Amino acid sequence: MSEKALGISGAPLLPQIDSPADLRKLSPDRLPQLCSEIREFLIQSLSQNPGHFASSMGSVELTVALHYVFNTPYDRIVWDVGHQAYGHKILTGRRDTFSTLRKFGGLSGFPSPSESEYDTFAAGHASNAISAGLGMSVASRLRGESPRRNVVAVVGDASISGGLSFEGINNAANTPNNLLIILNDNDMSIDENVGALNSYLTQINTSRLYNDIRYKAYRLLRRMHLVSDRSRGALLRFNNSLKSLLGGRQNLFEGFNIRYFGPFDGNDIATVIRVLNDIRDMEGPRILHLRTVKGKGYAPAEADPASWHAPGRFDPATGKRAEAVPDPTKPPKYQDVFGDTLVELAQKNKAITAISAAMLSGTSVGTMQAVMPERVFDVGISEGHAVTFAGGLAKDGMRPFVAIYSSFLQRAYDHIIHDVALNKLPVTFCIDRAGLVGEDGATHHGVFDLAYLRTIPNMTVAAPRDEHMLRNLLYTAQEGNHGPFAIRYPRGRGTRTDWRNEMHALPIGKGEKLTEGSDAVILSIGVTDAAKAVEAAKAKGISVAYYDMVFLKPLDTELLREAASKNVPLITVEDGTVNGGLGSAVAEWLADNKIEVPLRRIGVPDTFIPQGTPAQLQHLAGIDTEAIVRAVEEVVKPQSKD
Repeated sequence: MSEKALGISGAPLLPQIDSPADLRKLSPDRLPQLCSEIREFLIQSLSQNPGHFASSMGSVELTVALHYVFNTPYDRIVWDVGHQAYGHKILTGRRDTFSTLRKFGGLSGFPSPSESEYDTFAAGHASNAISAGLGMSVASRLRGESPRRNVVAVVGDASISGGLSFEGINNAANTPNNLLIILNDNDMSIDENVGALNSYLTQINTSRLYNDIRYKAYRLLRRMHLVSDRSRGALLRFNNSLKSLLGGRQNLFEGFNIRYFGPFDGNDIATVIRVLNDIRDMEGPRILHLRTVKGKGYAPAEADPASWHAPGRFDPATGKRAEAVPDPTKPPKYQDVFGDTLVELAQKNKAITAISAAMLSGTSVGTMQAVMPERVFDVGISEGHAVTFAGGLAKDGMRPFVAIYSSFLQRAYDHIIHDVALNKLPVTFCIDRAGLVGEDGATHHGVFDLAYLRTIPNMTVAAPRDEHMLRNLLYTAQEGNHGPFAIRYPRGRGTRTDWRNEMHALPIGKGEKLTEGSDAVILSIGVTDAAKAVEAAKAKGISVAYYDMVFLKPLDTELLREAASKNVPLITVEDGTVNGGLGSAVAEWLADNKIEVPLRRIGVPDTFIPQGTPAQLQHLAGIDTEAIVRAVEEVVKPQSKD
């Protein structure tokens, strides 16, 4: 397109930009207008089709500058935490389909290489961009690609505090590469940033005059052939010493011998473009530190960025959110039942502590923090550390409850085995967002926890079917001499308004028979549609016995033996992967005991499930009421023919 076609006359710019190539035809003075239009587009779109709002609002200038300065998609942009990347999607050919964001069959809420060549790496969890970007940069060097392929890792929403980020930085400092790491520093993860690193980033101050002198001196020395890449390390060490002398403090990042630039105003498009142009062609790894405002351009989000991380539907004009006021006539969310119950237990049991990994509000651990903050620990985006820290607390007499989303707990698997289970420590894992979580899609579905926890010795694994059972399991976990105890529960609301029952301890490893039946047996665990399916089958004249196993480990073998003795088909139902969970455990037990009864396993199939509403995804996965009833009919009919 010509510059005139791209709105030099003052016409709207965004509707005419279908790719970064169009963006790069704009003159720099038009970019502030484009940034404003992107923000307005995000406000209008996300007010009706909810998503991750505040982070993408804060990264608009950075996104525009990256695609303006770098030759994407040949140059790679690796987004760490896809919350930042909505503007990126809009500029890379997906503006007209943005209304399908996070919907079934529509755009993913996170960067997805299967969706666009501009999405270089999947980015649903935090802290992977530096490692992935380093791999791409090294690959380009090894392949001898020409022209040079630039790789940029954009680290935001406190992902720099994750251990993997530091492992990547450490490796980048000792491996030939040209990786540019951009620290998009907005003082936030989802809740407020915590820890010494955040304090350091808040206080760090780099002289603009010093940076300017250094740029010019380095270029001059290169032109005079007085400095080369081989001598670069010595020059960096000299720079570090000089900066420490002038600034009065050591620069953490340059301690890795990586060039550091900043901090700069990341919401000033002219500044970001100038700095990117200055450092784009430099050799070796470097870090650009940008300070941005989460929720930038929308006053309610700027004032309360934590609440506006993913606000749901809202009125663009007033900022009033659709579900800002709790409705007491509806059942509470499972996470809130957990949060309130934890406070009840902690008020009586002084050994209870709670740990969150940057998710105080998301897991409702914040409920306990509000009343007993000295016993609540937010460790930041550090799930592995959270688990081992809990192990240390448990070793010396505390009863830690570690609340982490199912998909995020995957990152701490070795710590669960080595630092908790091996030592048989009484750490309770409160696994939120278990099952198919909906619109966040494949990176966030909590479908693997049953399978990956069942294999660990000393581990107790349980899942409640309702809020009363959740409370009883939490009560059970905080007493006795058992080892690690995992309780997984789904996202969203439960089924009871009378959820605050009188709690009592449950016998570990014991399930419950809920209904009698003679044609088939359903064995389920957790929140499933099994009970509805039993009633639907009854309406069709099929009598189904229903057992809630409650515990996956230890498995209630007495209940299994009773169910198998009916000599009718068994159907297992779970909202986790069909491989390795309840169905696999039952199949193994039947085989080990040489019991031959028909078995049908219902669970999430061996594939990654996309985004959509929970109902759509349960239907897609074949675990909804309709699918369970269909399975019952299929296993019962052959029996009736016999």
